Amino acid sequence: AEGGYRPAYNVQFAADTKSQVIGGLDVSTAGTDQGQLTPMVRQLRGRYGRDPDALLADAGFLKTAEIDELACGTTLYLPVRKPEDPTRDPHQPLPDDSPAVAAWRIRMGTDEAKELYKDRAATAECVNAIARNRGLQRFVVRGREKARSISLWFALAHNLMRTVVLREAAAAT
Repeated sequence: AEGGYRPAYNVQFAADTKSQVIGGLDVSTAGTDQGQLTPMVRQLRGRYGRDPDALLADAGFLKTAEIDELACGTTLYLPVRKPEDPTRDPHQPLPDDSPAVAAWRIRMGTDEAKELYKDRAATAECVNAIARNRGLQRFVVRGREKARSISLWFALAHNLMRTVVLREAAAAT
């Protein structure tokens, strides 16, 4: 009403990091990414008949209950939060950690996981950057379903453009 913009919709894309093809998306009205991993994995499971082998996400998605729920089928790569105690190694399990959370902490302390996570900006975040560059920054519609429709149209157009690029690359090899 006063001419400003307020965040109302949170769009989540699940994309393959190598091909940058969007395999799943959701639109929520949550102000945070926490709690968004499980619904996305369920969507991918329903669409592809299995859980993703691995999932790379930023720290905003971190919710230890989801790590417990998803650990049986998907290897999670999410950064470990810095502890309040600067002398404590964040990659060492805490006494009250579940086995899945303890394994995640240890995994994220390995060189392999650190390298993989370091490349997140160039892989997982690339689709989000492309979306913003193509104008998907705010919605001029009301209602979650309308915002989801616009997101689906973007994903369809994006995947068609990726198909052209991937076909050209395959033909060149």
